[in-house]
Amino acid sequence: MSAPVIEVAGLSVRYRTAKGPALAVDDVGFALSPGERLGLVGESGSGKSTTVLALMRMIKPPGAIDGRILLEGRDVLALSEEELRRARFARMSLVPQGAMSSLNPVLRIRSQFADLFAAHGERADGHRIAALLARVGLPAGVADRHPHELSGGMKQRVCIALAIALTPAVILADEPTSALDVVVQKQVLATLGRVQQEIGAAIVLIGHDMALMAHFVDRIGVMYAGRLVETGPVKAVFRAPRHPYTRMLIGALPSLTERRAFQGIPGVPPSLTDRPPGCPFQTRCPAAEARCRTEAPPARTVGPGHEAACHFAEAA
Repeated sequence: MSAPVIEVAGLSVRYRTAKGPALAVDDVGFALSPGERLGLVGESGSGKSTTVLALMRMIKPPGAIDGRILLEGRDVLALSEEELRRARFARMSLVPQGAMSSLNPVLRIRSQFADLFAAHGERADGHRIAALLARVGLPAGVADRHPHELSGGMKQRVCIALAIALTPAVILADEPTSALDVVVQKQVLATLGRVQQEIGAAIVLIGHDMALMAHFVDRIGVMYAGRLVETGPVKAVFRAPRHPYTRMLIGALPSLTERRAFQGIPGVPPSLTDRPPGCPFQTRCPAAEARCRTEAPPARTVGPGHEAACHFAEAA
């Protein structure tokens, strides 16, 4: 295994609010080697997108980032604004959620590539832009169109082309298939996976769809209330989930072999400003016991590269 291209330890994000500090990300840590794929899943508000924004150092006041983010051995949180500007998209890039709101609606696609290259002291000639569009399955003529002239899938492919334009070491993809139909979702993920392999980058993929995630990532991290409650190889987690929340997420997936009613997870996640003591999932967990209401469970190793933050993970 090669050295990690990104190492995250003790990552926390807090926001100052009128009700007190809101802890949106709580002590998250992971490491990725070149070419690895990590998927982060969980309900809305679990901290997935905030984690990605923190990695890019895009959290603005009243938010604050704590912890350590090492990108190719460099401390991202210690970079100057100029160093950070040079590192973004060159060493770590973002495929944002919602391509239509991410692309400039009044500029042609060609100009948006030119802006990216100019920000890094490079020129964008037509052949280079056409080659990047071709890598994501788009014709060269797309460069002369405005975003509103493209379909949702085409816009998302443009965002992927922008993200790989400078051959980054890490790609952060924040729900790149949201608002797309099922067929286009698979096409976009296939495109993302292919170009990621071509440049040898590590990738962090954010998403809600565990079934879609299972076909793409090598490792999966389940987030709840800002914490990673279970991480491990995707096959091991699906075969033997050790955290009740993971089991309930997998249980909510539709089955092609069994006819049954859809069943969601009862209750709602805890408030970020008023967390209950003990395990953050204890108010919704069907297996919660007395200790769950007073003791926060540490992450326990339950298999090779497989951890779960549950008092009963070993017995699951």
